[in-house]
Amino acid sequence: MENFYKVGTIVNTQGLQGEVRILPSTDFANERFSKGAVLALFDDKDNYIQDLKVKSGRLQKNFYVVKFEGFYHINDVEKYKGYVVKIAQENQEELNDGEFYYHEIIGSDVYDNDILIGQISEILQPGANDVWVVKRKGKRDLLLPYIPPVVLKVDVAQHRVDVDIMEGLDD
Repeated sequence: MENFYKVGTIVNTQGLQGEVRILPSTDFANERFSKGAVLALFDDKDNYIQDLKVKSGRLQKNFYVVKFEGFYHINDVEKYKGYVVKIAQENQEELNDGEFYYHEIIGSDVYDNDILIGQISEILQPGANDVWVVKRKGKRDLLLPYIPPVVLKVDVAQHRVDVDIMEGLDD
């Protein structure tokens, strides 16, 4: 089976016409949830269910409201709450140098002055820039803003991120 990468989670229904609310987990949400996009639906046990073609999608607050082709009523989609939508690796576009997909960053080791401080476990999108959550042993999670003074180098091939933890970030 080909590789799939998570782009969002269906968190609720929207209205009565078969639309769902999706909490995105991708930098490319506008592309992923636009008309004609094909996504794969996976259940809460990560079993593939079916491919879905986006009929329409729009941003509403922190969610995307998406209608898939073939689903016309709330009863058609209600059972998919908590399910995950993913994109097939073959449908991912090539990125420019210095750009990367979330799945390439999550799990990477994080170093400050060549000292391992933890692993990236999650990427948050609170506003102007992404925030990388670093899991550390014996300490609370570290929240690193993805900005040039903090993130110095990202080596996707080596799963390594070099950072400079500025004063005040690790209090």
